[in-house]
This record gives sequence, structure tokens and C-alpha cells, in this order.
Amino acid sequence: MNLESGIPDGPLEHKWSTYLEHAKLVGPNNRRKYDVIVVGTGLAGAAAASSLAAQGYKVKTFCFQDSPRRAHSIAAQGGINAAKNYREDGDTTYRLFYDTQKGGDFRAREANVYRLAQLSTNIIDQAVAQGVPFAREYGGMLANRSFGGVLVSRTFYCRGQTGQQLLLGAYQALQKELNTGNLEMHARTELLDVVVIDGRARGIVIRDLVTGEIRSYAADAVVLATGGYVSTYFHSTNAVNSNCTAIWRAHKRGAGFANPCMVQIHPTCIPSTADFQCKLTLMSESLRNDGRCWVPRKKGDDRHPAQIPEEDRYYYLEERYPSYGNLVPRDVASRNAKYVCDDGFSVLGDQGRAVYLDFSDAIKREGRKTISERYGNLFDMYHEITDESPYDKPMRIYPALHYAMGGLWVDYSLMTNIPGLYAIGEANFSDHGANRLGASSLMQCLADGYFILPQTIGDYLHDIYMDKVDTDHPAFKQHEDEVRDGIARLMSTKGTRTPLSIHRELGELMWEHCGMARTAEGLKTAMAGIEQLQDAYKNDLLVPGTADGPNQVLERAGRLSDYLELGHLMCRDALERDESCGCHFREEHQTEDGEVLRNDEKFQNVSVWEWKGEDKPETLHKEELVLEALPPTTRSYK
Repeated sequence: MNLESGIPDGPLEHKWSTYLEHAKLVGPNNRRKYDVIVVGTGLAGAAAASSLAAQGYKVKTFCFQDSPRRAHSIAAQGGINAAKNYREDGDTTYRLFYDTQKGGDFRAREANVYRLAQLSTNIIDQAVAQGVPFAREYGGMLANRSFGGVLVSRTFYCRGQTGQQLLLGAYQALQKELNTGNLEMHARTELLDVVVIDGRARGIVIRDLVTGEIRSYAADAVVLATGGYVSTYFHSTNAVNSNCTAIWRAHKRGAGFANPCMVQIHPTCIPSTADFQCKLTLMSESLRNDGRCWVPRKKGDDRHPAQIPEEDRYYYLEERYPSYGNLVPRDVASRNAKYVCDDGFSVLGDQGRAVYLDFSDAIKREGRKTISERYGNLFDMYHEITDESPYDKPMRIYPALHYAMGGLWVDYSLMTNIPGLYAIGEANFSDHGANRLGASSLMQCLADGYFILPQTIGDYLHDIYMDKVDTDHPAFKQHEDEVRDGIARLMSTKGTRTPLSIHRELGELMWEHCGMARTAEGLKTAMAGIEQLQDAYKNDLLVPGTADGPNQVLERAGRLSDYLELGHLMCRDALERDESCGCHFREEHQTEDGEVLRNDEKFQNVSVWEWKGEDKPETLHKEELVLEALPPTTRSYK
């Protein structure tokens, strides 16, 4: 497997400009002769598709929602990072790079992270030009707030609806290009295979979710912008239909899968209180700017929180990490919430696990009106779900699966090891290492879509000028037949288990053994359990209805196969990475005070897995990480 990163030589701050100066280009008059497929129309996909179409390429977009506006990017709440230094508090491009590398526990490529920091300021200018209504100070300047793992205020936000507003901006750009004729939208379609011919990505096979029809589309390049894979855990903050099928099917066609065990637990989510729940609700990390995390010092203290005096409250983050307090990174905040609940201090008692997130001091200090202006829609959402008002009583929150740092392996140009197949946004592994800092997801999606891919894809397309393949090629029929055969097998099993029941069981295994804390024994237990679930999936699955029209159970059944295979690989990757780093916390490797203990000598690398076929173990490859500008140090937020 070719894992050449393609990072240019030279100083870190000049690598991106060096790349652009030497990249091959496609002339404006020739771009209309190239076809590009973009799968996924969230922030990364919509940004890439609209930018490529604006350049003159012929673009086709595909999404399983009824509109690009329904993409899960809409659920992002807190904000987007950029090193604008509007607060004049010492922020710089280098400091954003430093915070992101340190936050990822030194398990990301320096060149990719520095480029992200460089491009961050362009993103804000682009969004403002589109009319994104960022919050502003009284004098008209764009407002900023802080997120975890940093000591500056660099997060731009639209109250608690930042993802929604940014997505509407990108959607407007899509609609503009739709009207020019350079872009086609195909909603209610799901990618089921990537067509690879002579080693190059040449198109996709989709299922029409309305008619059930299987169709193929050819292109000169395929871009996957389909998000991450934490829905493998069943309970997560992702939308129920968010899935890993596109990237997993690409993996099975030869694309390397990087760092699958690297998944993020978000510390502030509404805890699960009933078995029938299918997803969890995120409460933005921005709330930790003014909210204070605490539990009663006395176990089983069931007094109303307002009646518990200060001396009886354990502000565990503030006491353990005085420099950062409640704004430690997500992995640190999540583990500490787990520790206090493990020790019996949960504020839900026997009903579950939770800690308080308390705004009473902020309301006293700044007034209810100010706090409402900052977080009003988040408070309303919490009230609607729990019937408790955060103005009167602390939120009860607990960590939940939220984001995947792993994904398809890509080089510096965002192309996978399959020529012509690109992965952008959360679908790739490139920027966040072992832990993502808050407000960096939107930054990466828009940097990839607006500013990186449109400037790198020409380097590949230049060399395949007029080397066209259409859907009459025999490979397309072969791929379509394989997809139809797979669907027929699902429909014919006629067992007793629903996809939902198997998926729920998979999620319980993954959360218990490959969640916030992991051990070698637990990971082996999870792998054995997943193998049993795979047997049930093959021999006892029930998919009612037909494949000739809408059938959501069939959709879930197809995705479940990918969850099971990916879940098994995640556990194996976590077992092979015999260290702790970021969100990957192996209990065998921790310091005396419960912090992660890295092994840079053996694991300063990216693990990249190669699919070898059904019922065959995957092969592990490694890309060694060269860390020169910022040598790894022990990560401390105390």
C-alpha cells in the first residue's frame, strides 16, 4: 500500500505555498470537460461541490437526505475556530497550530495541522461574505469565545446554531451553481459501492431510496464527504441515519482506513435515561465558558443543588486543572466525569450517570439576559427535553460518542491511496490526531471544501485529460450486480432479529469495551462478541417488505454490515495501539494521577489498515509521523 504523504519539503510555514507553486493546473476552458462526483452535502461536501462548480467543473452531488440542508452539519452548535486575534489576547497562526497539535496528543501530521491554522482566517472572511450572521460585539466587531484546550478566545459563533448558519451559506453557494448548469443534485440516494477501474476511482453505484433502483454514475474523480462513523456505537450525538457506508465501501475497494480506534467522547451531552433512546443530544462545549462542572462531595446527597453550599461541592475540573479549569480538552473533561461517577458521585443516583453543569454564578455575575443571549436556544433545547430550566437548576450532563478522528487515509492533497478518490471533512483522518479540540470540526470541513480540495484536485485531473470512462464499461455492470446480489441476500434471510436489535447490542459492546476506557482483555471480549453478532446478522436477520421502493429497515440492514466490520477493526486497532493517547485511553498505560501515558518510541505513527477480503484479517501498515516543529511533550492542562 502506497502511503506517500506528498508533503512538500521546506519550512513548515511555507509548505502549503510551495505545494501550490508546483501543483499542476487545469485551464478554465478545459474544466468543463471534467466530471466530478461529490458524495455528501454537509459543510465539507457543499463547500467542495459549490467551489468546484464555480471553477467550471461539471459536478454531481449525492446525499441520502431530501435536501442538502438536512445534512448533520446543521447540528453543530458552538462555533468555528480562526486565528484572527480580534481579542488581541496573543492568538497567532502558530498558537492555533500548537493548540491543535497538543490537543491531538501529537498524533497528527504537522504540515496538515499548520495548513489548517493558516487557512482558518480565510474561512471567516468567506462566511461573512456569504452573509453568515456571526455574533458581534456592541461596536460591530465579530465576537469570540473560548473552547476547551486553549487560553485565548478564537471561536466565532452564531449563538448555538453555528453549523446551521454555515450550512445555509454553503447551500446558497450550491443553489447558485445549480442555476448555472455546472452542478446536479441527486437527493434521496445512497452510495453502495465505489467503482475502481485499472486502479483509479471512476464512479459510484447508488440506490435510489424512493424507487429502489440501482444506478451507476461515472466521473473523472470521486470525492467522499460523508462524515464519520461514531454511529457504530448506536448511541451517539450523530443523527440516526448518519453512517459509515460510503467510506467503508471505499475501504473494501482498496482505500486505507487510518486510526479507526480514534473516536471522541463529548463531555457535555444529555445522559441516556431510557433503553428505547436511539440517539443522544449534544449540549455545546461553549457552555463550559460560563458553566461550572461539579458534583456533591457527599455520595448520595439528594438535596436540590441550590441547597448544597459551596464547601459541599466538588468542582473537580477547577481543582484538578487550575490553569484551564472547566475549559480543558474534551478527552480530559470526559474522563474526569467518568472518574467521579465511577466513584459513586453521580447526580442521577441509581437512574444513571451525570454531573452538574451550573450557570448560577454566571447569571449572578452577568445577568440572565446576557446568558440568554449567549446560550438561549441551548437552554430552551435542554428544557424541552428534560423539563428542567438551566436558569433555575444546573444541567445534568454526561459524556457521549460524538466525533471520529480516524477515517480514510489521505495524502497532503486529500486523495486516498486510490488515485482519483478523495476524502474530505470528517471522512478523512488528517488533522486531529488522537483528540479533536472543540470548534475545529467546522474549521476543517470548510478548509477542505472551500480552500484545499479545489486547489489540489487539478494536480490529478491534469494528467488524465480526456481519459474518459462511461457507465457502458463492463466494470459498472459488475459492481451493480454485486450490489443487487447483496441486497437479495439481505431480503432472503428471513430470520428473527431486526437490524436495530443487533445494532443496539453492538453499541453496548463497543461502549463498554472500546469507549472512554479500554483494556486488552475488554477489547478481545468485544471482538469475540462482534463475531457472534456477525453470525446472527448473516443467519438470523429479518428485513420485511421489498427492495423495490422505500424500505428503511433495508437501509439499516445494509449499514449494519459495515458497522459490524468496522467495529471489529476499531477494537483490533485499539488492541494493537498498546499505549494511551488523547481519547484512546488504555487503562494499562496511565500516570499515577490517571492521565494518558503515550509511547512515542513505538506509536508515533498513523495506523493504516488494508482490506484483504471477506473473513480475512486486515493488514496493518504504518505512516511514521515526523514531528520537528513541535516535538512531543507530556500534555498537561494543570
